[in-house]
Amino acid sequence: MAFYYRRGHKGLVSEINVVPFIDVMLVLLVIFMITTPLLSQGVKVDLPKTEAKALPPEQKEPLIVTVNAKGEFYLNTASKPNQPVTPQVLSHLVTEQLSTQAPGSTRPVLVRGDKNANYGKIVEAMVLLQQAGAKSVGLITDAINNNHTTG
Repeated sequence: MAFYYRRGHKGLVSEINVVPFIDVMLVLLVIFMITTPLLSQGVKVDLPKTEAKALPPEQKEPLIVTVNAKGEFYLNTASKPNQPVTPQVLSHLVTEQLSTQAPGSTRPVLVRGDKNANYGKIVEAMVLLQQAGAKSVGLITDAINNNHTTG
C-alpha cells in the first residue's frame, strides 16, 4: 500500500494499486487454460447409451479396461494408459493389481467398450479379467439424455 501526499491536499492519501493483482490473475488464467486440456486423459471411445444407475463412489480407483473401435485394449492403471496393451500384458497387469488388494476388499473392475467395437473383443476382455482374478466385471455406458419433448 502506497502512502503519499497529493498536491493541494494536506492529509495523507492511501490507495490500493490493483495492477499487480490483475497481472497475477491473468497469469493464473493462462496457466489454467493451458493445463486443463492436459488433465483429460484416456482413450476416446463412443460408449453405448443406457438408462442404468451410476455406481456409488468407491475408495479405490477402479480397474478400467477400454476396448476401442479397432479392438485394442487399454488399462487405466498401466504405466502408459494411452498406449494399447496385448492380451497377455493386460492379464499380467490386472493380476498384479488385484493381488495387491487387502483380503476381503473388492476393487471394481470395469470394461469400457466402444459401441462400434467387435463384441468378441469386449467378451475377450471380460474373460481375461476373470482369468486374472476379478470376481465380477461391470460395463461402463453413457447415460441417455431424456430432455426431449413430446407433442
